[in-house]
Amino acid sequence: MRPRTPAPRRATAISAALALLAAAATAPPATAQPDQRATPDRAQSPSVTQAYERIVNGSFASGTADPWWAGSGVTNRLVDGELCARVPGGTANPWDALIGQNGVPFEAGQQYVLAFTARADRARPAAAALGEGVSPYRQIAKHDVQLTTERQSFTFTFTSDLDFPDAGAGQLTFHLGALAEESTVCVDDVSLVGGVKPPGGEPTGPSRKVLVDQVGYLPKGPKRATSLHPSTSPQPWTLTRGGATVARGTTTPKPADAASGDPVHLIDFSAVETEGEGYVLTVGEESSFPFDIGASHLGDLRTDALKFFYHQRSGTPIEAAHVGETYARPAGHVDVAPNKGDGAVGCLVDCGYTLDVRGGWYDAGDHGKYVVNGGISVWQVLNSYERAKLKGTEAALGDGKLNIPESGNGVPDVLDEARWEVEFLLRMQAPDGMVHHKIHDVNWTGLPLLPHQDPQARRLSPTSTAATLNTAAVAAQAARLWRSVDPAFADRALAAAERAYAAAKANPAKLADPNDATGGGAYNDNDVSDEFYWAAAELLTTTGKSGYRADVTSSPHYKAAALNGRGIDWAYTAPLGDVTLALVPNGLPAADVAATRARFAQVADGMLAQAAAQNYPAPYDTVNYDWGSNGLVANNGGVLGIAFDLTGQAKYRDGAFEALHYLLGRNPVGYSYVTGYGEQPVRNVHHRHWANQLDPSLPIAPPGVLSGGPNSALQDPIAARLLQGCAPQKCFVDHIEAYSVNEVTVNWNSALVWLATWAAEVAEAPQQPEGGCSVSYQANSWQGGFTANLVVRNTGATPWTAWELGFSFPGDQRITQSWSGVWSQEGNRVRATNAAWNGAVRPGGSVTLGFNGSHGGTNQPPAAFTVNGARCSAG
Repeated sequence: MRPRTPAPRRATAISAALALLAAAATAPPATAQPDQRATPDRAQSPSVTQAYERIVNGSFASGTADPWWAGSGVTNRLVDGELCARVPGGTANPWDALIGQNGVPFEAGQQYVLAFTARADRARPAAAALGEGVSPYRQIAKHDVQLTTERQSFTFTFTSDLDFPDAGAGQLTFHLGALAEESTVCVDDVSLVGGVKPPGGEPTGPSRKVLVDQVGYLPKGPKRATSLHPSTSPQPWTLTRGGATVARGTTTPKPADAASGDPVHLIDFSAVETEGEGYVLTVGEESSFPFDIGASHLGDLRTDALKFFYHQRSGTPIEAAHVGETYARPAGHVDVAPNKGDGAVGCLVDCGYTLDVRGGWYDAGDHGKYVVNGGISVWQVLNSYERAKLKGTEAALGDGKLNIPESGNGVPDVLDEARWEVEFLLRMQAPDGMVHHKIHDVNWTGLPLLPHQDPQARRLSPTSTAATLNTAAVAAQAARLWRSVDPAFADRALAAAERAYAAAKANPAKLADPNDATGGGAYNDNDVSDEFYWAAAELLTTTGKSGYRADVTSSPHYKAAALNGRGIDWAYTAPLGDVTLALVPNGLPAADVAATRARFAQVADGMLAQAAAQNYPAPYDTVNYDWGSNGLVANNGGVLGIAFDLTGQAKYRDGAFEALHYLLGRNPVGYSYVTGYGEQPVRNVHHRHWANQLDPSLPIAPPGVLSGGPNSALQDPIAARLLQGCAPQKCFVDHIEAYSVNEVTVNWNSALVWLATWAAEVAEAPQQPEGGCSVSYQANSWQGGFTANLVVRNTGATPWTAWELGFSFPGDQRITQSWSGVWSQEGNRVRATNAAWNGAVRPGGSVTLGFNGSHGGTNQPPAAFTVNGARCSAG
């Protein structure tokens, strides 16, 4: 993904917490003349021996104020290379008006030197405070200074008695309140030097030295792992389950590769096909996280990745009945104070009208809604359904599968969720047929900030050719898919698509302003030939009209000419047209369709060759990793999946699953990049609501959210501070402020949706039990609770000596009491194994079991059941 202009962030400290900081201050007021050293307020430790700089962008040479934040009522801006804060008058306490920086690392017992220059537009007091930026807001040091209209230099030395070595909770703030009149304070050359560890601490590598997919491997799929053993000679490995050895083998040493920089040992245990949980791989003294062999997790991943979009809805409350109390929130941007609202939004550059642009999905961790990112996202969600429908496997995406407000209306849930965004795209269409590029706040907001608490005014950015073509493409696709579901909506979508395409042809070079990056990302794109091709491909496939056929066949992108191994993103959309033309009947010459399909296999072969050379294989054809690399990896997994669909060759299927293995833990940082999946998933994604790292009262992200992943360019201050010199695949930190590596976006999750949907279908297809099984499920529900009774039947010819039942709840159901089995629940995933007395089930026999449970809303039944990892029919 091409990076958006980065967003400034601000602190989360509240006035009461800052009052604690002020009350803890012990230093007397100090004044300083230019370059004068002030008296330290704590006992001195030995002299500073390291020059580790703890402040990011203290000289403001970057041309931005990032990551400096301003407190409530204070406005930051750069003036002639200084950070100047406009401070309101009339505040009661010094800490009522703040500027500062979060994530400052400190080490207990170490000495630091703080230096800065400052001036004001009138003589006034100020203070620099250092300490903890989250509860309980402990203070390390505070220094009072007297500012004048002349620029002065201040230097203070102190010793820290608190320990924040990894840039977590440490903070530097300037206290600027308690003045009757409004004033302006400017600071520059802010430096904090000291400590004995580099910022972020000494690199230690992943917490486990045997790296696996932390969730699971397919019984018949590739099962490979990477070990960080120091020897250069082959080493023995063992695979165990429940303490018993299942398999043994010998590693294959490999030298360091460019992507990771790690010399490693590779392990292949693909021959192990027995399904089950709790496998552990060991090399020497090091062991992997436990993992499963089976397929049921893929159905869960498909559902959770899709549910992300309901969480991101704008303009409607997110209800506890569908997500649980933890993730419920009021509607955002619906013209209820303090929101300015999306009901009648005017233009950033006056256009003479307003638009009602309520609805849609919030793009990422911010409150913006962007047509060019929404376009690829909703297209991928819809294409996952269209592909499944063509194969007759769409039932897994049907009505009631997601537990969203529309569940039960007779329309597949995936279409209902996608329509929330399609309707928004249609609302963004201007009277002349062009489409506005985006809508977001006039200024960036800080973290955390729930959507309904956003006080900023909202503005429409000008229309653009790229946004107009995104809407044309998606609306044409929607017209196809809703034709048999809601013909009136299909007609409306197609009319909007054709009108948008005509407007784009009349305005073929109306490009988004790269400088329109205040309050939201610019999303500028100087080449829209790929969007023209994509839109024409969708319109041709939907209408069959000759004009669209001519535009498709004359495009330089025709026959997948531009498909490559870097990956698909919002600024590179020609491959979306290729997917449609390769999979959906369109009336093009058979030879041309065959050439497009062949190109997918050709590019997939290149991905496989590239991944084979890596120690942590990821289908990603570049040395350096871009912003959103995980989304690109997932999209390339999708290309491999399409190559398998078109050829049936197992190598492409296996390559697509290797992409999932990388995302779910087999990578050099040892994280599962999908929240809630694996033993060590990312927790602190960049998001204004899922901001537990900054405010413990707020949640971490729900399961199924894909982090952006490694970014070699280190395009945010936290990543720049912590990751200097990182190998490309290691340029990642699980930190909420590290937005260039750990943000979430709709288009990365849509890539995960497509890949997980494909993977679940492929995994489930061959998993029908050799002997057969069926499960009946009957629930008696009341408000807040229910009783479920299940009959599990052996419909095959082979006796069972033991059984394991698996399923996933579609909502927030929780088991409270159970019988006739050993039950466990993790999130919405449920497992039950036989009791000591009912494990043996003869052919034709059955076992009855059940449980009591609670629920917060509609008590939808599970969609599917497995026994011993095999998919069962309804009993």
